[in-house]
Amino acid sequence: MNKSKRPFTKSKRSFRRRLPPIQSGDRIDYRNMSLISRFISEQGKILSRRVNGVTLKQQRLITIAIKQARILSLLPFLNNQKQFER
Repeated sequence: MNKSKRPFTKSKRSFRRRLPPIQSGDRIDYRNMSLISRFISEQGKILSRRVNGVTLKQQRLITIAIKQARILSLLPFLNNQKQFER
């Protein structure tokens, strides 16, 4: 048997590197509502790091900023308003 041909070769897929959601100039702060609101779901939950595509350090800062904004009532704790569509 000819060993030079490999039946199970990995397919070479090209992966597009995703752009980081937070640029170096952006400050993660509870007052920066335009930045914070990107990391909250429709229900008002904090999105996971895997979904956001941020680093662990950035995710911790985002979480702290969201919690501070909630305490100061800049953000709702949860969004339970049901959309009635007919």
